[in-house]
Amino acid sequence: MFTHHHKNQEQENQSLVDHRKKEKHHKHMEQLGQLGAVAAGAYAMHEKHKAKKDPEHAHSHKIKEEIAATVAVGSAGFALHEHHMKKEAKKHINSPN
Repeated sequence: MFTHHHKNQEQENQSLVDHRKKEKHHKHMEQLGQLGAVAAGAYAMHEKHKAKKDPEHAHSHKIKEEIAATVAVGSAGFALHEHHMKKEAKKHINSPN
């Protein structure tokens, strides 16, 4: 009887560790998504500036700007998704079970 109880406690402790690992993982991925959004946004601004300074190749710079802006939006969406996943993992850690 004690062995069975001990196994359930080990499972519960392992589950808690897994959720902490998941929370850390999602936090890290959220930060990477934020970093990607900032980097892509900065590159988009750089290309916008280049388009104004270099009218001969403005079309090329405008295309690169739009692609970078799209990547920035995608990265921000990924960061938001990871934020929600992190909150979900944290909810499992703080749950009474």
